[in-house]
Amino acid sequence: MATTRLTQARIKALRPRKSVRDIRDTDLKGFGVRLYPTGRKCFFIHSQHEGKRIWKIVGDAVSLSLEDAKAKAQSMLAASRNGTSAASERILFEEVAEEVFRRYGRNWKPRTLAVNRGYLANQILPWFRGRPIVDITASDVREWFASLHGTPVAADRSAPVLSVIMVQAEAYGYREEGSNPCKGIRRYRRKGRERFLSAEEIRRLGRMLRCHEAIAPIQVAIIRLLLLTGCRSSEIVTLRWTEYRDGHLHLADSKTGPRTVWLSSPARTILDRQPRSSLWIFPSNRTGKSVHMYTVGRFWRHLRSEAGLHDVRLHDLRHTYASIAVMTGENILTVGRLLGHNDPGTTLKYTHLADDAVAKVAQAMGSLLAGTAS
Repeated sequence: MATTRLTQARIKALRPRKSVRDIRDTDLKGFGVRLYPTGRKCFFIHSQHEGKRIWKIVGDAVSLSLEDAKAKAQSMLAASRNGTSAASERILFEEVAEEVFRRYGRNWKPRTLAVNRGYLANQILPWFRGRPIVDITASDVREWFASLHGTPVAADRSAPVLSVIMVQAEAYGYREEGSNPCKGIRRYRRKGRERFLSAEEIRRLGRMLRCHEAIAPIQVAIIRLLLLTGCRSSEIVTLRWTEYRDGHLHLADSKTGPRTVWLSSPARTILDRQPRSSLWIFPSNRTGKSVHMYTVGRFWRHLRSEAGLHDVRLHDLRHTYASIAVMTGENILTVGRLLGHNDPGTTLKYTHLADDAVAKVAQAMGSLLAGTAS
């Protein structure tokens, strides 16, 4: 283990290697900086008390100055010698959670941030509020997760939020590196909500779309594009003309980040028929052409009722597109790219459909696209 007189300049000049490096300070015994292969640097203390080894993170070496880190380390070292805990080590879970949402929350889209705050307030804080962040163990997390068995969806969606808080707590120096107590949490098994349209249902939908085309051309075009691309509704209704070029959609801000959507000939035909009277491909028909179409939810509910598809959500058009693509020969990675999935495991749920059933749906989809379904 290297030793040197630590200065701000020397810490900044440290370069990562293939393994973790600890550099101890010659001025303050038991204090040093750890350099990870990733380039991350953190201050630490290392001492012995009554035969027990004590190693704790003081803070991140980028956000915490050397002077402040030494002051905090001296307090922590003194507390460890006296067998007590420094006040900085007893920081409460809710304080760290708020810091994480303030600093890390900028990585989330506004809607995602709002939803995650809801999970924090309703599922996470009632259990962990008032607990020191360093004291929360894997057993505590398992007990919390088990307490949410009555609301499995909320449990599954709040667990990743808790994990982010714990990982960032390590990055900010409140917990030891690699101590995330959320590791190994297995999600609840629940019946999937995926709904796939049958061949007959696609035919009925096609007939209803043609009936409404004259009075609601924009809404009909959006529904058809959802079927033809597997895109999310928000990705289609907010399309700009600048995102449609070279026969593809170049989405700058999809749910999973920028991505390219490959378009079939029928999809391109729909787009090419739209008037270029606004920067939006589907401008609002209520407030003028300065904003995009907000939603087709009301139109869809009316349309599905007429088609006898009362339990079909708009998002199920995406499921139908994906299942057809998978079972007609496309591999999981390809379909994942078509849908904009970051995790191939997300696409695997479509592979359970029977080959013969999907073949029929694929044929019906072809008829719908060609406009020949009756």
